[in-house]
Amino acid sequence: MSGPLTGLKVLEIAGIGPGPFCGMVLADLGADVVRVDRAERVTDRDPASARFDLLARGRRSIGVDLKNPEGVATVLDLAAEADVLIEGFRPGVAERLGIGPDVCLERNPRLVYGRMTGWGQTGPYAHTAGHDINYIALSGALHPIGRRGEAPVPPVNFVGDFGGGGMLLALGVCAAVIEARVSGSGQVVDAAMTDGSALLTTMFHGLAATGAWSTERGTNLLDTGSHMYDVFECADGEYISLGSLEPQFYAEMCTRLGIPIAEMPEYDRARWPEFKERIRSIVREKTRDEWCALLEGTDVCFAPVLSLTEAPSHPHNRDRATFIEVDGITQPAPAPRFSRTPGAIRRPPSAAGQHTDEALAEWGFAAERIAALKASGAIA
Repeated sequence: MSGPLTGLKVLEIAGIGPGPFCGMVLADLGADVVRVDRAERVTDRDPASARFDLLARGRRSIGVDLKNPEGVATVLDLAAEADVLIEGFRPGVAERLGIGPDVCLERNPRLVYGRMTGWGQTGPYAHTAGHDINYIALSGALHPIGRRGEAPVPPVNFVGDFGGGGMLLALGVCAAVIEARVSGSGQVVDAAMTDGSALLTTMFHGLAATGAWSTERGTNLLDTGSHMYDVFECADGEYISLGSLEPQFYAEMCTRLGIPIAEMPEYDRARWPEFKERIRSIVREKTRDEWCALLEGTDVCFAPVLSLTEAPSHPHNRDRATFIEVDGITQPAPAPRFSRTPGAIRRPPSAAGQHTDEALAEWGFAAERIAALKASGAIA
């Protein structure tokens, strides 16, 4: 057992996207996370196929029928023993199932009840369906991403699901756990991807208020508008990234690219398109590997643009063990790093219901009750 959250007991009601990401982060950092899967899923997958579901790593799964009163009672008894419960239902669903925050906090006043939604528990959109792309669209986070004269580009689901969603929920429940240990009282954490992705745009609201950020996409310093902060195609069709913002780094870039700095003044904004085309033509003269040989280890602020399959083998990532292999699957290692209580991946992803008997017994259920729950169909 390792990680700064060792000893923290978390009950995760299975969901998709940000909820599992939050559960993974908490488990990576040492929490004992038990995932409650639907009983009907128990026969759907076996451990061999489940190992590819990397967001499910590090924790055990129990199969529970939440339409069975005894299944609901099982979850409430687990919540009574937990420090944290996280769920990702639409507003009101947990309450209708009988496992909402009021009944759980009545059973366990110190419980931190984490709720993960797209729109939040309240508001005109609260009960409507949506996905990451919709949440970041409404929050303003999607609009700035893209090139000039082109449509916004959805950043996969990094910003809503994971950055503004699961990561913020993990931070929220950890903060609430610290407070509960002082006050003796738990509370509800309302984490919404719209709120979280809006939070990620804070700096740009400040820049816009000073006139330093234009709402015209692809014209600003950090959104591909400038020539010193962009990706460029190489002779072999691969890409490199340049981020030479500060004057000393910009001078280094110009020197390495063979451009007299007097011919390309950094903040002559009217000429940025001209300067960008000049850099493009120079970068196209060499392959990505040739640029790595020339620019890696310098203060140009450079890195090659690596694919998901290439990144694990880069020397820097290998040296830091940024990626690790578990059960034959290469994947990102737990982060951040701790000097005394390092996080770890305790086990590969589990199939639904794989640990029902083991987890329930460890959380205080007698063997006779587990057998009775099975007989009634409440667990699988």
